[in-house]
Amino acid sequence: METLTDQPMLGVQNYLERAAQKLRPVTPIKFYISSRTDAGVHALCNSAHVNIQRAAGKLPFPESIIVSALNHHLKPEPIRILSAYRVSENFHARFSALSRTYVYRLVTGCSHHSQIPVFERDLCWAPRGEHLNVPAMQEAACFLLGTHDFSTFRSVSSEMPFKSPLRTLAQVDIRPSSGFMSHHYEYSGLRFWELEFKSRSFLYKQVRRMAGALVAVGQGKLAPSHIKELLECRDPLAYPLNTIAPAAGLFLKSVEYDEAAVEEEGNAAE
Repeated sequence: METLTDQPMLGVQNYLERAAQKLRPVTPIKFYISSRTDAGVHALCNSAHVNIQRAAGKLPFPESIIVSALNHHLKPEPIRILSAYRVSENFHARFSALSRTYVYRLVTGCSHHSQIPVFERDLCWAPRGEHLNVPAMQEAACFLLGTHDFSTFRSVSSEMPFKSPLRTLAQVDIRPSSGFMSHHYEYSGLRFWELEFKSRSFLYKQVRRMAGALVAVGQGKLAPSHIKELLECRDPLAYPLNTIAPAAGLFLKSVEYDEAAVEEEGNAAE
Protein backbone atom coordinates (compact mmCIF):
# COMPACT_ATOMS: atom_id res chain seq x y z
CA MET A 1 0.00 0.00 0.00
CA GLU A 2 1.43 3.39 -1.02
CA THR A 3 1.59 6.24 1.42
CA LEU A 4 0.94 9.71 0.07
CA THR A 5 3.39 12.34 1.27
CA ASP A 6 2.72 16.04 1.45
CA GLN A 7 4.25 17.99 -1.39
CA PRO A 8 6.24 21.06 -0.37
CA MET A 9 4.32 24.29 -0.93
CA LEU A 10 5.84 26.47 -3.62
CA GLY A 11 5.98 30.23 -3.21
CA VAL A 12 6.53 33.16 -5.56
CA GLN A 13 10.31 32.90 -5.12
CA ASN A 14 10.29 29.25 -6.25
CA TYR A 15 8.36 30.07 -9.42
CA LEU A 16 10.65 33.02 -10.21
CA GLU A 17 13.74 30.87 -9.83
CA ARG A 18 12.28 28.13 -12.00
CA ALA A 19 11.50 30.65 -14.73
CA ALA A 20 14.93 32.31 -14.56
CA GLN A 21 16.67 28.94 -14.66
CA LYS A 22 15.20 28.45 -18.15
CA LEU A 23 17.34 31.38 -19.33
CA ARG A 24 20.29 28.95 -19.05
CA PRO A 25 22.52 30.82 -16.59
CA VAL A 26 25.93 29.31 -15.84
CA THR A 27 25.46 29.69 -12.08
CA PRO A 28 22.48 28.70 -9.88
CA ILE A 29 19.69 31.25 -9.70
CA LYS A 30 18.78 32.87 -6.37
CA PHE A 31 16.14 35.58 -6.02
CA TYR A 32 16.34 37.95 -3.05
CA ILE A 33 12.85 39.25 -2.31
CA SER A 34 12.30 42.64 -0.70
CA SER A 35 9.36 41.48 1.43
CA ARG A 36 8.02 38.06 2.34
CA THR A 37 4.32 37.59 3.00
CA ASP A 38 2.29 35.00 4.89
CA ALA A 39 0.29 32.38 3.03
CA GLY A 40 -2.94 33.97 1.80
CA VAL A 41 -1.50 37.50 1.68
CA HIS A 42 -1.40 39.23 -1.71
CA ALA A 43 1.11 41.54 -3.38
CA LEU A 44 0.08 44.28 -5.78
CA CYS A 45 3.76 44.96 -6.25
CA ASN A 46 7.00 43.55 -4.88
CA SER A 47 10.65 43.73 -5.82
CA ALA A 48 13.61 41.38 -5.94
CA HIS A 49 17.13 41.23 -7.23
CA VAL A 50 18.88 38.36 -8.98
CA ASN A 51 22.21 37.73 -10.70
CA ILE A 52 21.82 36.04 -14.09
CA GLN A 53 25.33 35.03 -15.14
CA ARG A 54 25.62 34.14 -18.82
CA ALA A 55 28.31 32.04 -20.49
CA ALA A 56 31.64 33.69 -21.35
CA GLY A 57 31.38 35.93 -24.38
CA LYS A 58 27.63 36.47 -24.11
CA LEU A 59 26.33 39.93 -23.34
CA PRO A 60 23.95 40.49 -20.42
CA PHE A 61 20.27 40.21 -21.27
CA PRO A 62 18.60 43.57 -22.00
CA GLU A 63 15.98 44.48 -19.38
CA SER A 64 13.12 44.13 -21.88
CA ILE A 65 14.22 40.59 -22.79
CA ILE A 66 14.35 39.57 -19.12
CA VAL A 67 10.81 40.88 -18.56
CA SER A 68 9.31 39.15 -21.61
CA ALA A 69 11.23 35.88 -21.13
CA LEU A 70 10.37 35.52 -17.45
CA ASN A 71 6.72 36.36 -18.08
CA HIS A 72 6.63 33.74 -20.83
CA HIS A 73 7.80 31.05 -18.41
CA LEU A 74 5.52 32.33 -15.63
CA LYS A 75 2.38 32.11 -17.79
CA PRO A 76 0.62 29.36 -15.80
CA GLU A 77 1.00 31.29 -12.52
CA PRO A 78 -0.65 34.53 -11.29
CA ILE A 79 2.77 36.23 -11.23
CA ARG A 80 4.02 38.91 -13.63
CA ILE A 81 7.26 40.84 -13.99
CA LEU A 82 6.39 44.52 -14.45
CA SER A 83 9.86 45.94 -15.07
CA ALA A 84 13.56 45.19 -14.70
CA TYR A 85 16.61 47.38 -14.07
CA ARG A 86 20.32 46.76 -13.99
CA VAL A 87 21.80 47.70 -10.61
CA SER A 88 25.22 47.54 -8.99
CA GLU A 89 26.40 44.77 -6.71
CA ASN A 90 25.77 47.10 -3.75
CA PHE A 91 22.02 47.08 -4.31
CA HIS A 92 19.90 44.73 -2.22
CA ALA A 93 16.14 44.46 -2.77
CA ARG A 94 15.49 43.99 0.93
CA PHE A 95 18.09 46.12 2.69
CA SER A 96 18.12 49.03 0.22
CA ALA A 97 14.39 49.62 0.61
CA LEU A 98 13.44 52.93 2.20
CA SER A 99 9.90 51.88 3.09
CA ARG A 100 7.14 49.37 2.50
CA THR A 101 3.44 50.11 2.22
CA TYR A 102 0.70 47.60 3.03
CA VAL A 103 -3.04 47.98 2.46
CA TYR A 104 -5.65 46.03 4.40
CA ARG A 105 -9.09 45.83 2.73
CA LEU A 106 -12.36 45.64 4.69
CA VAL A 107 -16.00 45.41 3.67
CA THR A 108 -18.89 46.36 5.96
CA GLY A 109 -22.60 45.78 5.59
CA CYS A 110 -22.37 41.98 5.38
CA SER A 111 -24.57 40.09 7.82
CA HIS A 112 -23.22 36.81 6.40
CA HIS A 113 -20.03 35.90 4.54
CA SER A 114 -22.12 34.71 1.59
CA GLN A 115 -22.94 38.37 0.90
CA ILE A 116 -19.35 39.12 -0.08
CA PRO A 117 -19.34 39.54 -3.89
CA VAL A 118 -17.81 36.57 -5.65
CA PHE A 119 -15.13 38.82 -7.20
CA GLU A 120 -14.06 39.94 -3.72
CA ARG A 121 -13.77 36.58 -1.99
CA ASP A 122 -10.35 36.02 -0.42
CA LEU A 123 -9.50 39.65 -1.24
CA CYS A 124 -11.05 41.40 1.77
CA TRP A 125 -12.29 40.82 5.31
CA ALA A 126 -15.91 41.25 6.35
CA PRO A 127 -15.73 41.69 10.16
CA ARG A 128 -18.86 41.04 12.18
CA GLY A 129 -21.30 43.90 12.55
CA GLU A 130 -23.01 46.12 10.02
CA HIS A 131 -20.85 49.18 10.64
CA LEU A 132 -17.50 50.30 12.06
CA ASN A 133 -16.88 53.40 14.14
CA VAL A 134 -14.29 54.85 11.77
CA PRO A 135 -13.60 58.07 13.76
CA ALA A 136 -12.72 55.91 16.79
CA MET A 137 -10.42 53.79 14.60
CA GLN A 138 -8.70 56.93 13.32
CA GLU A 139 -8.23 58.16 16.89
CA ALA A 140 -6.72 54.79 17.85
CA ALA A 141 -4.45 54.77 14.78
CA CYS A 142 -2.74 57.95 15.99
CA PHE A 143 -1.24 56.00 18.91
CA LEU A 144 0.53 53.70 16.43
CA LEU A 145 2.30 56.49 14.55
CA GLY A 146 5.96 57.12 15.29
CA THR A 147 8.69 54.95 16.80
CA HIS A 148 7.55 52.36 19.32
CA ASP A 149 8.37 48.97 20.74
CA PHE A 150 5.79 46.94 18.80
CA SER A 151 6.34 43.70 20.76
CA THR A 152 2.61 43.35 21.49
CA PHE A 153 1.84 43.62 17.78
CA ARG A 154 4.10 40.84 16.57
CA SER A 155 3.45 37.12 16.61
CA VAL A 156 5.86 34.74 18.25
CA SER A 157 8.31 33.25 15.76
CA SER A 158 11.73 31.63 15.66
CA GLU A 159 13.21 34.96 14.53
CA MET A 160 11.80 36.89 17.49
CA PRO A 161 14.90 36.77 19.76
CA PHE A 162 17.08 38.13 16.94
CA LYS A 163 14.97 41.07 15.76
CA SER A 164 14.51 44.38 17.52
CA PRO A 165 10.83 45.16 18.19
CA LEU A 166 11.47 48.86 17.55
CA ARG A 167 9.77 50.08 14.38
CA THR A 168 8.79 53.50 13.06
CA LEU A 169 5.31 53.70 11.57
CA ALA A 170 5.31 56.65 9.18
CA GLN A 171 1.70 56.44 8.02
CA VAL A 172 -1.64 54.98 9.08
CA ASP A 173 -4.63 55.92 6.95
CA ILE A 174 -8.22 54.68 7.14
CA ARG A 175 -10.32 55.67 4.16
CA PRO A 176 -13.31 54.54 2.10
CA SER A 177 -12.51 52.58 -1.03
CA SER A 178 -14.25 51.11 -4.03
CA GLY A 179 -14.65 47.39 -4.47
CA PHE A 180 -14.01 45.53 -7.68
CA MET A 181 -16.97 46.25 -9.99
CA SER A 182 -18.70 47.82 -6.99
CA HIS A 183 -20.96 49.93 -9.21
CA HIS A 184 -22.79 46.70 -10.09
CA TYR A 185 -23.84 46.04 -6.49
CA GLU A 186 -24.26 49.51 -4.98
CA TYR A 187 -27.81 48.55 -3.99
CA SER A 188 -26.48 45.94 -1.56
CA GLY A 189 -25.32 48.50 0.97
CA LEU A 190 -21.76 47.16 1.09
CA ARG A 191 -18.99 49.62 1.92
CA PHE A 192 -15.31 49.03 1.32
CA TRP A 193 -12.48 50.45 3.40
CA GLU A 194 -8.69 50.50 3.19
CA LEU A 195 -6.27 50.63 6.09
CA GLU A 196 -2.85 51.72 4.81
CA PHE A 197 0.37 51.29 6.80
CA LYS A 198 3.82 52.55 5.84
CA SER A 199 7.13 51.79 7.53
CA ARG A 200 10.67 50.89 6.56
CA SER A 201 10.01 47.38 7.84
CA PHE A 202 7.44 45.43 9.82
CA LEU A 203 7.56 42.66 12.39
CA TYR A 204 6.06 39.22 11.84
CA LYS A 205 2.27 39.65 11.40
CA GLN A 206 2.50 43.21 12.73
CA VAL A 207 0.20 44.67 10.06
CA ARG A 208 -2.48 42.00 10.58
CA ARG A 209 -2.35 42.56 14.34
CA MET A 210 -2.60 46.33 13.99
CA ALA A 211 -5.48 46.01 11.50
CA GLY A 212 -7.32 43.55 13.77
CA ALA A 213 -6.92 45.80 16.81
CA LEU A 214 -8.20 48.83 14.90
CA VAL A 215 -11.22 46.86 13.70
CA ALA A 216 -11.89 45.81 17.32
CA VAL A 217 -11.95 49.51 18.18
CA GLY A 218 -14.37 50.12 15.32
CA GLN A 219 -16.61 47.36 16.67
CA GLY A 220 -16.56 48.83 20.17
CA LYS A 221 -14.67 45.87 21.64
CA LEU A 222 -11.68 48.06 22.48
CA ALA A 223 -11.43 51.74 23.36
CA PRO A 224 -9.03 53.86 21.27
CA SER A 225 -6.81 54.33 24.35
CA HIS A 226 -6.47 50.55 24.60
CA ILE A 227 -4.11 50.67 21.61
CA LYS A 228 -1.74 52.86 23.62
CA GLU A 229 -1.97 50.44 26.54
CA LEU A 230 -1.16 47.48 24.27
CA LEU A 231 1.93 49.27 22.98
CA GLU A 232 3.08 49.95 26.53
CA CYS A 233 2.63 46.28 27.52
CA ARG A 234 5.38 45.20 25.09
CA ASP A 235 4.19 41.62 25.34
CA PRO A 236 2.88 39.50 22.41
CA LEU A 237 0.75 37.52 24.87
CA ALA A 238 -1.11 40.70 25.87
CA TYR A 239 -2.65 40.97 22.41
CA PRO A 240 -6.40 40.19 22.64
CA LEU A 241 -7.35 36.67 21.59
CA ASN A 242 -9.13 36.13 18.25
CA THR A 243 -8.45 39.70 17.16
CA ILE A 244 -5.78 39.32 14.46
CA ALA A 245 -7.07 40.15 10.99
CA PRO A 246 -7.14 37.24 8.50
CA ALA A 247 -4.48 37.05 5.80
CA ALA A 248 -6.85 37.37 2.83
CA GLY A 249 -7.44 41.12 3.21
CA LEU A 250 -3.76 42.10 3.27
CA PHE A 251 -1.86 43.42 0.25
CA LEU A 252 1.74 44.54 -0.11
CA LYS A 253 1.13 47.72 -2.10
CA SER A 254 4.63 48.97 -2.82
CA VAL A 255 8.30 48.96 -1.87
CA GLU A 256 10.02 52.34 -2.12
CA TYR A 257 13.67 53.03 -2.97
CA ASP A 258 15.78 56.11 -3.48
CA GLU A 259 15.19 56.49 -7.23
CA ALA A 260 18.29 58.63 -7.76
CA ALA A 261 20.48 56.03 -6.05
CA VAL A 262 18.97 53.21 -8.12
CA GLU A 263 19.57 55.18 -11.31
CA GLU A 264 23.17 55.88 -10.32
CA GLU A 265 23.75 52.22 -9.53
CA GLY A 266 22.19 51.21 -12.83
CA ASN A 267 24.42 53.58 -14.75
CA ALA A 268 27.46 52.34 -12.87
CA ALA A 269 26.61 48.76 -13.84
CA GLU A 270 26.45 49.51 -17.56
